Amino acid sequence: MATFVETYRAVVAPMDCDHLGHMNVQHYFAAVSDGMFSMMARLGLSPDEIRRSQRSFAVVHAETDFHAELRAGDLIVLESTIAKIGEKSATFQHRLKNATTGAVAMTTDFTCVYFDLEARRAAAVTADVRAAAAMFIGEGGQER
Repeated sequence: MATFVETYRAVVAPMDCDHLGHMNVQHYFAAVSDGMFSMMARLGLSPDEIRRSQRSFAVVHAETDFHAELRAGDLIVLESTIAKIGEKSATFQHRLKNATTGAVAMTTDFTCVYFDLEARRAAAVTADVRAAAAMFIGEGGQER
């Protein structure tokens, strides 16, 4: 089983909610975006390292399911892992939960390419990033 780690925590603000009374979809993805930077730091891709190496993961595909509403005042937590890593890509899994009830509000898989920020194209995942990612990949994960 994959190892999930906390990558983001916040409280849903009233301004995060839409006229339906629940957190608007844009804020779900903002939480995951912030969580991705936390995951990359765990892989050795801190902001300084991204600037130095000009390499980062960039989302090219997302599959998302919404399971439960979140409302103003809810404490939320994002948990993330890596499902698989390939030669030039990785699939990150995220689940956004109501931290008080434990209910999963949203799950999403982000397929990302390891991106060369200067050449603006996919690059081979480095050995050090691959080694750091291995600690997350469970029995169901795979290298390809």
